[in-house]
Amino acid sequence: MAEKKAEKQKKELALKLVERLKKEYPDAGCTLDYDDAWKLLVSVRLAAQCTDARVNVVVEKLYEKFPDVEALAEADPEEIEAIVRPCGLGKSKARDISACMKILKEQYGGKVPADFDALLKLPGVGRKSANLIMGDVFGKPAIVTDTHCIRLVNRMGLVDGFKEPKKVEMALWKLIPPEEGSDFCHRLVYHGRDVCTARTKPHCEKCCVSDLCAKAGV
Repeated sequence: MAEKKAEKQKKELALKLVERLKKEYPDAGCTLDYDDAWKLLVSVRLAAQCTDARVNVVVEKLYEKFPDVEALAEADPEEIEAIVRPCGLGKSKARDISACMKILKEQYGGKVPADFDALLKLPGVGRKSANLIMGDVFGKPAIVTDTHCIRLVNRMGLVDGFKEPKKVEMALWKLIPPEEGSDFCHRLVYHGRDVCTARTKPHCEKCCVSDLCAKAGV
């Protein structure tokens, strides 16, 4: 009984947080620049342990040299690495991008598959990346558990001490309306960068959800 009551309270909190953050960040979206699905696939791989701002600069140079899936698929991974090195982990990222583009070219006609399980089979694509692409490119329900999302939903009280991305994702699927998931996660990124920051004390005094947050002022 107590468990059901706690779950009900979390669902009510989730809906309030969704609406409050929607008002605060009405235009929040993906902060990686892309105009094609395959470019988001490349950028999200490069974004691991790197800022989106840096990725957005680096990919411009990458696409100047390799403007489409076929060009990247045929490129030597060392050529890709030379360009993406500023994003860190250059060798593994270049290897994944090369292998991924080859699969897109050979199995999907150069297109990104609109299927979650198919995305997970691509080199370097995990649940976070697959969810981002499903939500942003294909408009499907998605929960993107990046570091901001994990940190904030723990602080706000939607999950209790979960740090593992998949556990947080599964918990949020039960609380967030499916059609709101993708945008909610984007808004958490904006809120995490500007207000509920990780490297400084959170700015609770200017937080739009401080009256709802489990750890406001802590």
